[in-house]
Amino acid sequence: MKLFLKNMVGDRCKLKVKAELEKLGVNYAAIELGQVEILERLSNEKRQLLDAGLKKSGLALLEDKKLILIERIRNIIIELIHYSDKPPKINFSEYLSEKLNYDYTYIANIFSEIQGITIEHYLIKHKIERIKELLIYDELNVTEIADKMHYSSVAHLSNQFKKYTGLTPSHYKHLKYKGRKTLDAL
Repeated sequence: MKLFLKNMVGDRCKLKVKAELEKLGVNYAAIELGQVEILERLSNEKRQLLDAGLKKSGLALLEDKKLILIERIRNIIIELIHYSDKPPKINFSEYLSEKLNYDYTYIANIFSEIQGITIEHYLIKHKIERIKELLIYDELNVTEIADKMHYSSVAHLSNQFKKYTGLTPSHYKHLKYKGRKTLDAL
């Protein structure tokens, strides 16, 4: 049985979920971004206890099908931008449709309706935050970052970065305070 979770964005979240499941004695097969596969049916009492424990960490169980779909979209984007070095071999809309087994137009409409932002803009926001992170680490130059983030050119990256932040990547790199958002806040 799969349980879907809100705001699960990284390894720390997975550890929190694992701890809550173990505290309740719930056996599980796998924990992934946004979902956990458990090996048993949860009683209403255990479900409520799990949800309450998860909420203390900023996570929550999801029941609504549209909200589950939104969270799955968000997790695919987070995984692709923040945890993968390989771009999909097809365009992103096709990739998302294949991963979720839904028509992209349907996915895009639901996402925009509930999130108040298009999937494309949400994806770009994540790319910008990832670029900020890479600039802060100072391990790659802007050309290498553009390549890693699959931009067609440094100019394209720079233009998009400036459009969303008001700063060039090099100016951002030299700022004393580098405002970044957490993944669950995007």
